[in-house]
Amino acid sequence: MDTLETLLLGVLQGLTEFLPVSSSGHIAVLAWVFGIEEAGLSLAIVLHLGTLLATLLVFRADVLQLLRTSARTARRPSLAMSEHEDVAMLRAIAIGTLPALLVGLTLKDAVEALGRSPAAIGGAFLGTATLLLVTRREKDEGREGAPSARDALLIGLAQAVAIAPGVSRSGSTIAVALLLGIGSASAFRFSFLLSLPAVGGAALLLLLDASRASVSPNMWLGGLIAFVVGILALLALRGVVQRGRLWWFALYLVPLGLGLLAYGAFG
Repeated sequence: MDTLETLLLGVLQGLTEFLPVSSSGHIAVLAWVFGIEEAGLSLAIVLHLGTLLATLLVFRADVLQLLRTSARTARRPSLAMSEHEDVAMLRAIAIGTLPALLVGLTLKDAVEALGRSPAAIGGAFLGTATLLLVTRREKDEGREGAPSARDALLIGLAQAVAIAPGVSRSGSTIAVALLLGIGSASAFRFSFLLSLPAVGGAALLLLLDASRASVSPNMWLGGLIAFVVGILALLALRGVVQRGRLWWFALYLVPLGLGLLAYGAFG
């Protein structure tokens, strides 16, 4: 791929990985519209590493605190049964990660097949839009702190469904958290802390698949663009969620989804 295509994918990855519009769905659409060949594992790894680092930077205080709590719990296993806020958060992240882990290991080929169908991605965009629109009725009066085990599992199921191209991971997890009565700040925080094991694990699998692949300089430039754009997108999304405007993105996803359905039917 040339430098311009790589930069374009970097911008797209940085925006759509965090905004509730689905990065995988948009990259597939970009490939169809502009005739860009499949980027390959090397570029995919670099782009995902860029957005993973953006998440770690924005949530660095939370991540460091949870790492310290993990170390203390390893030294004193009895802490794992306590209701301390950080221990409860670690437990919720572990529970919420299980559904995506199971889906990723068992349905990988089926999910990849969906990415080759415009109609399937269009339907997934519309499903995301519907979920976002439902949050319009939610008021920011929810509870704060770590989700309960039940809520973590339900949010984790939303993250597992979002493995399908066109279903937004951030949109589905934040929306489900809001619908479960979790406050906007906690919903935003848990959504992206929950993403770290899933995204990190996916990047590790890509690295194993591409152990002999080479990374060119323009790929690193694409990763840098994804990192910078991702930070800006994360900060913007936090403000949108806290103002109760997550449903705004449905106004973009509905026509996009309908267009892809029409393309799949008549194109």
